[in-house]
Amino acid sequence: MSLSSQLKFDAHGLLPAITRDAATGEVLMLAYMNAEAVDLTVKTSKVHYYSRSRQKLWMKGESSGHVQTVREIRFDCDADCLLITVEQEGAACHTGHHSCFHRIFAEGEVRTDGEKEVDATALYARQDILDAVYHVIQERRQNPSEKSYVASLFAKGLDKILGKIGEEATETAVAGKGGDRDEVVYEVADLFFHTLILLGYYDLPPERIYQELRRRFGLSGIEEKESRDK
Repeated sequence: MSLSSQLKFDAHGLLPAITRDAATGEVLMLAYMNAEAVDLTVKTSKVHYYSRSRQKLWMKGESSGHVQTVREIRFDCDADCLLITVEQEGAACHTGHHSCFHRIFAEGEVRTDGEKEVDATALYARQDILDAVYHVIQERRQNPSEKSYVASLFAKGLDKILGKIGEEATETAVAGKGGDRDEVVYEVADLFFHTLILLGYYDLPPERIYQELRRRFGLSGIEEKESRDK
């Protein structure tokens, strides 16, 4: 049975499709599909949509090269909406932003993701703060400046990044021994931050860590270790 035959299209033969990034989980865009677009997406593993304004089928990236390679397709309980997880080549948005959802309503104003004056906690209020910090780290890596601490660590290489993690781990242990709760929080935040830089070095989003923790959840430490030893 084909996927399209299991879906409920509206009176115009369309349904919404939400696309997200496989690496980060970030929502990239929302567009519409008809049955032919669904079938072509499944057949080619490249996402196809139906343009309501142009009244025609189109493949994402057919002119820009910013193709979307399918990694997973889900549909909701009413079978009238798709959630497609993809590997995004380049930018998903025609404006050049990675995500079409780059405008943020924060503190009574509409701002654009990447504007210097926007605080990360406001930008990513609906995301886990670790994902938000990781996103900023990758931006600093891709667009380095002389004033960026993160960019300076990447420029100095892996050994420097690892050295900072060792330094922060030691300071965290010292804070734990000292018993000052606020100092523990401060040092653990430093350790998390520098660990995120290491993840950025290897292009490993926090979601990969979440997946591993979910895999281990419910296992005893002994069971988990035995599973790795096999």
